[in-house]
Amino acid sequence: MAVFAHEVRTPLTGILAISDLLATSELGERERRWVDTIKAGAEHLSSLATLFVDAAKHESTGAILREDLFDLRVLARAAGDSLSGRAAAKGLEARVEVSDALPGLVVGDPVRLRAALENLIDNAVKFTEQGGVALEIALAGKAGRGKAGRAAPKGTPKGRVEVAFHVSDSGIGLSLPEIKRLFRPFSQANVSIASRFGGAGLGLSSVRQLARAMGGDVTVTPYEGGGTTFTLTVALTVAAAPHTTAAGGEDGVTLAPVRPLRLLGVEDNPFGRVVLNTILNELGHQAEFIGRGEAAPERIASGSYDAVLMDMVLPGINGVEAIARIRALGAPHGDIPIIGVSGRGEDEAASRTAGADAFLLKPVSPRALATALLAATHRAAAAT
Repeated sequence: MAVFAHEVRTPLTGILAISDLLATSELGERERRWVDTIKAGAEHLSSLATLFVDAAKHESTGAILREDLFDLRVLARAAGDSLSGRAAAKGLEARVEVSDALPGLVVGDPVRLRAALENLIDNAVKFTEQGGVALEIALAGKAGRGKAGRAAPKGTPKGRVEVAFHVSDSGIGLSLPEIKRLFRPFSQANVSIASRFGGAGLGLSSVRQLARAMGGDVTVTPYEGGGTTFTLTVALTVAAAPHTTAAGGEDGVTLAPVRPLRLLGVEDNPFGRVVLNTILNELGHQAEFIGRGEAAPERIASGSYDAVLMDMVLPGINGVEAIARIRALGAPHGDIPIIGVSGRGEDEAASRTAGADAFLLKPVSPRALATALLAATHRAAAAT
């Protein structure tokens, strides 16, 4: 499953990254809808890869969550854009409401949160043939159709908030027995739904596992005459705004400028090289690429690079061993900032232990890459 995730997320990085870059260019309304549709489809594939891998892991080790700093408002708006794009492609109305009371920077697992949310959004659109779909995001108990939201639990630690994501539709509706069956792995409400709409039936079981691992849950509220609201709740830690912000900003976030960098990319996948090079060029940087980790130390020692992008899955020695060999060079070449890149989240701990300054999980967005480059180069500069 880990190999599956890495292989799937490498091309997804390209689809999502190029979609992001296209979205910033001058497009007509029709072309922008096409880009939004491509991006929504790729995001759903990425979420499915995450859910499948986590479902396989859960049986043996349980869900392993990340503790990353991310902007909850940016994630909320991206989810809203995803819902709107999918609804428009199917001729449905879409409504998105994001509470002004939501915190900005929080600590949690944005990859799995987005995967869980994308699954609920996909189901809402899939099972709605006319009418509309809606997404409401607020602190728990503050929003939602009917009484879907639940109050934040008593005794919540200071600095923690419970956030509710309400995904509503005017679709086929569900009975109570059907709702009970929904959360079984590889199960849908009934056979006619499976044959009519398709789907693996894995999602809701995995979504509930992830929600509970994140301190929340998934609840379902059916409505007489059709329509359903799924409410995903998660607990997140509110973070203080950092003194240094990332490069490549959006959505009102102020981003510090980054000087043009010369980078060495260690990536054996030709498609992955093209994508990373495209993103780096758009960010104003230059990159050279090699395909084997054992060649990296010699190239760094003989060249003048500002940072290294190191894929973790390589022919010959892997990225972890390559990082360790670079660090063994000693100053100044061995002190170069290194960013690990992988489609497997479990590679992060090993890459950091070997000496990586930052880690990116595929699919890699332009913003995430810019942020990691800024953080890694600033950390290296502060250490000298």
